[in-house]
Amino acid sequence: MLRWLRWRSAQKVKRRAANVRAAAQAADAGAPDFVPALFLSVKANLQNIKHAVGQAEDLVVREITLGQTGIRCGIACIDGLIDKKMINDQVLRNIQLYATIAGKPHPANGEEAVSLLEAELLSTYQVTRASTLDDVMLSVLSGDTALFVDGSNVALIIDSKGWESRGIEEPQTESLIRGPKEGFTENIRTNMALIRRRIRDVNLRFKTYKIGRRAKKDVTLCYIDGIVHPQLLAEIERRVLSIDMDDAEGSGYIEQWIADSFLTPFPLIINTERPDKVSAALLQGKAALLVDGTPFQLIMPMTFASMLRSPEDYYEHWLIASLIRVLRLIAAFASTFMPALYIALVEFHHGMIPSKLAFSIAGTREGVPFPAVVEAFIMEGTLELLREAGLRLPKPIGQTIGIVGGLVIGEAAVSAGIVSPIMVIIVAVTAISSFTLPSYAFSISLRMLRFAVMLAAAVFGLYGIILAYIMINIHLVNLTSFGVPYSAPFAPFFARDWKDLIVRMPPMELDKRPQVNQPADPDRLNK
Repeated sequence: MLRWLRWRSAQKVKRRAANVRAAAQAADAGAPDFVPALFLSVKANLQNIKHAVGQAEDLVVREITLGQTGIRCGIACIDGLIDKKMINDQVLRNIQLYATIAGKPHPANGEEAVSLLEAELLSTYQVTRASTLDDVMLSVLSGDTALFVDGSNVALIIDSKGWESRGIEEPQTESLIRGPKEGFTENIRTNMALIRRRIRDVNLRFKTYKIGRRAKKDVTLCYIDGIVHPQLLAEIERRVLSIDMDDAEGSGYIEQWIADSFLTPFPLIINTERPDKVSAALLQGKAALLVDGTPFQLIMPMTFASMLRSPEDYYEHWLIASLIRVLRLIAAFASTFMPALYIALVEFHHGMIPSKLAFSIAGTREGVPFPAVVEAFIMEGTLELLREAGLRLPKPIGQTIGIVGGLVIGEAAVSAGIVSPIMVIIVAVTAISSFTLPSYAFSISLRMLRFAVMLAAAVFGLYGIILAYIMINIHLVNLTSFGVPYSAPFAPFFARDWKDLIVRMPPMELDKRPQVNQPADPDRLNK
C-alpha cells in the first residue's frame, strides 16, 4: 500500500512538471518579438510598443514628418487616457507646420531634432526624456504620450493625461454641519492640489512611489519637512517599499499591508476622504499616504484618542466641542457594553436592579420564551442585517429599509412575544450610540467587541464584563501604530496632550503639537 502511494505521488509530481514545461513552451511560442530597448528607427520603436501591449486596440500610433525637414517622427499613446485636443493643438500641429526660422538651419540629425522639439516646438507644460522602453511603456500606460524621432534612441514623454474623472464633491462618509464641503476624488493630482491649497508651506513634501508589480499604481507620501519625525518617515517608506503584490486595488490593501498588526479588530491607520482632516494631521506631525484611484486616503500614526475626534470639533466653540467629545466617549462605552450589562443584570444580578424597575422588566418579559442572552443576540443580529442591507441597497431605498424595517420588525417581535420591549429599547440606544462615532472603522470594531462582551456576560455576569474590559485594555496598551503607543496619551501618560483629548481647550491654549507624535518642531504658536 505504501509503495502504491509513493508511486502515485511520483506520477502526480511528473505530470505537474510536464504541464509547467508545456505551458512555458506555449508561452514562448506565442510571445511577441519584444525587445526591451529603444531603437534609432521610429518604425522599430512603434512596432516594439505594439508587440509589448499585444496589438492593443486602444493603442494609438502615428508617424508624421517634422515640417519640411524630412525627419520622421512618431507618437504612441492610449486612447481614453490622453487629452486629445492638447495633443492635436500643441504637439501634432506644431510638428507638421514647423518652418525654418530665418537664419536658422534645419536640424542635421535626430539628436538635434529632439532638442529642437523639446526646447521650441512642444508647447506643453511638461516634457521629459526617457531612454529605456520600460520607462516609455510606464508613461504611456499612465496617460502620457511618447514621441520618437528618427536617428535618436531617446523618447520625449509629453504629459497629456486627460481621462474623465469625478469632480470634487462633499464627502459621503464624513459629513459635517460646519466646515468645508469638499472631499478627495479618485485623481491623485487633484487630491495633492487640495492639500497644497490648504498648506501653503514650502516645506510641504510629496514623494511618489509605484506600487504593484503589474498595476504600477501611484502612492504619494505627504508630510511637512521640519515637523514630522524623520524616523516615522523612514519607517513608512520601508513598509511601503515592502509591498509586493500585482495591484493595490485601494487604500485598504495598503492599510492592511503596512499596519503594525493584523490580529486586532481596531484600526491602526486612519482612512479619510476629507482634505481638511489630512491637512490638520500633517500640521500635528503626522504623515499621509495618497493613493491613486480612491478617495479614501491614509493618515498615520493613529491612536485610540484619534477615533473620538472629528474635524468639526475645531470649527465649533471649545465648550461645544468638549461636550460633544464627552458624549462620544459615553456613546462608545454604551455601544460596547450596554447589551452585556442588561444580560448580566437580568440573568445574574437581580438585586442590583431597583425594585420598581425590576418589576417593570419582569412584567415586560412575561411570556418571552428565550433567556435574555438569546433575546439580545436575536435583536443585535437582526439589527446588523438591517444595517448591511441599508448600505448595499440604493441610497433612497436603503434609508427606507433601515428605518421602516427596524420599526416593523421590532414591533412585530414584541407583538409575537419573542422579545421584550425593554430589549428593543436597549438595542435601539446601542445602535444610535454607534452612529455618533466619527470613525466608521472604529464603530465596526466596537460592534464586533459587543458580541464578545455579551457572550462573556452570559457566562460570568458582571465578572465576565469586567474581565472583558480588562482584556480589551491590555490589548490596547500593547498595540502600536508605526511605533507610537496606541493608548497614548492615556498610557503612556502625556499631560500636555490632555488639552486636546476629552476636553478641547481654546485654540490659544493649544500652543504645542501633540507630544505623542514626537514632532521635530513642537511649537504651534509663537508665545
